[in-house]
Amino acid sequence: MDLFVSFTVLALQGFGGVLAVVQRELVEKKRWMTQSQFVEDWAVAQIMPGPNVVNFCLIIGGRHFGLGGALASMAGLLIAPLVVVLVLASVFGGVSDAAWAQGALRGMGAVAAGLIAATGIKLIGALKKNPMGMAVCVLVMVATFVGVSLLRWPLLWVLLGIGSLSCAWAYAQLSRLAVSGTGS
Repeated sequence: MDLFVSFTVLALQGFGGVLAVVQRELVEKKRWMTQSQFVEDWAVAQIMPGPNVVNFCLIIGGRHFGLGGALASMAGLLIAPLVVVLVLASVFGGVSDAAWAQGALRGMGAVAAGLIAATGIKLIGALKKNPMGMAVCVLVMVATFVGVSLLRWPLLWVLLGIGSLSCAWAYAQLSRLAVSGTGS
């Protein structure tokens, strides 16, 4: 029941970007995971097909409570927001062309972008423990930003290219740590 309620509360707080809310609730308040675990699980959720926050709730629910936990967390994440979106869609349909409605949507987009950027900055500290090394992690972030934002490469090619190189480097580093006996 706690999973369902927790993810319902998360979903109702996360308009336009739930990353900041999920990180704060699950790492800082509930302490269900560490910053490093959050970064690793969020990375897995990002590369899986489908909405990353749904993938993430399935990972967390499934890890702690099996299939029932995965389904409870997903139901909590989706049911209340679905009702809210349906109500808002019916109300907004009549005023969507109004200047104040357009301005409200632009403002919400800016807030969501700020929340995501703030959470990304907050999570950088977790990369200190990453076996890839901080310098490589920063290089991957910069290369991804440049590829997607400035060069306008399709995300699929960025994932296949930079993602594959990152995975290979991480595998090599983890193998090296396992051989030397310093792995966790």
